[in-house]
Amino acid sequence: MTLTDSTSGTLPEVAAPPGSRGRAVRRAPVDTRTTVPVLDVTLPVFNEERDLEECLRRLHGHLLDAFPHSFRITVADNASTDGTLKIAERLAREFPELAVVHLDEKGRGNALRKVWLASPSPVLAYMDVDLSTDLAALPPLLAPLISGHSDLAIGTRLTRGSRVVRGPKREFISRSYNLMLHSFMGARFSDAQCGFKAIRADVARQILPYTVDNSWFFDTELLVLAERCGLRVHEVPVDWIDDPDSSVDVVRTALADVRGMTRLTRDLVYGRIPVPELRAALARGPLPASSRAGEQTRGSSLFGQLVRFAAIGAASTLAYLLIFVSCRGFMDPQPANFLALLITAVANTGANRRFTFGIQGGNPVRHHFEGLIVFGIGLALTSGALALVHRTTTPDRWVEVLTVVAANFAATAVRFLLFRLWVFRERSSRTTKDATSTETAAS
Repeated sequence: MTLTDSTSGTLPEVAAPPGSRGRAVRRAPVDTRTTVPVLDVTLPVFNEERDLEECLRRLHGHLLDAFPHSFRITVADNASTDGTLKIAERLAREFPELAVVHLDEKGRGNALRKVWLASPSPVLAYMDVDLSTDLAALPPLLAPLISGHSDLAIGTRLTRGSRVVRGPKREFISRSYNLMLHSFMGARFSDAQCGFKAIRADVARQILPYTVDNSWFFDTELLVLAERCGLRVHEVPVDWIDDPDSSVDVVRTALADVRGMTRLTRDLVYGRIPVPELRAALARGPLPASSRAGEQTRGSSLFGQLVRFAAIGAASTLAYLLIFVSCRGFMDPQPANFLALLITAVANTGANRRFTFGIQGGNPVRHHFEGLIVFGIGLALTSGALALVHRTTTPDRWVEVLTVVAANFAATAVRFLLFRLWVFRERSSRTTKDATSTETAAS
């Protein structure tokens, strides 16, 4: 597939400063004098006859008052069986800025992909029809896209500046899911599923054809692909109030997202998505060489790695003990040790990858696979220590705990050496090599 846009044939960029090398570092600003609406806000809906009219009137009024450019609101009806479509069509006759699209298939991802690819607007956005997110966050969401500073923008409920009202079950599931994305897929965005996002159309036309999911995982797939392609994702802390009448099955959606992560990881590993080609066409240019050199050496000293590794190791050991003691109440010592070590090993690898060795993006799957090999060595040490103490005596519970703690400290030392000398060793050399190759190709 040729990676071009429909107007100029290339993704528009600002010329690089004199004396700089490589691609430009930002996009061209959006032309707000265009004859088409600058902004197209899509609302995917399914059986929303009760709330649709109020939400559309509120959103339309807010855009008239707060958005200084032309806009369009597109209602994407996902095979509703109630009066949703009739209400939307009636309001479209009242508001010239409102359009209605009826789709025979359900699914947020399906609706957004079809509406966005057909839209002529240079800035595309979507939000949930319940408007759980305070609309005051809309201008800061859109501004970096219009200026060319960023490629995508997302609302986030999981940063310190956000203000959120929702139940503990949703909070736990959301944070756990995002932790899995960071650990297993190397994601850096903080909130994958907040229904408040925007994207530049020139970027969307390049990456949307490579998204597959038609439902809720579409958001995650789009963001992971964007980061892998070197795009800039801007995050806006939002005020968000949970809709108690939401029809979304949170647990079922979370399980579907986990299946989506597995499928997306497989697609990336086996090359279904041409990330190198997309990155070559879309990625922002490298920073000046001096900045890259500073980035390469930041946190790479042995002392700094030891400090961070020790902090993560202390947290992992505490978590290991809590899980081991909890499982020991209904398990034999060996399976309790295996489960506790497996859970903490996965989290430990992800945390060390990101914070101790400073690796973002890349191939987290390989790192986690090698981390599991390291886990096997730690398991052998702790299991051997437990077997030895049980062979020589019938130990009390505190003797078991002291034994696994001592063995875990030994396993931690081995883990650090293997992480530094094997699992994450390629970071400095590969980063330097990639930077050199980029500059050579650019010149």
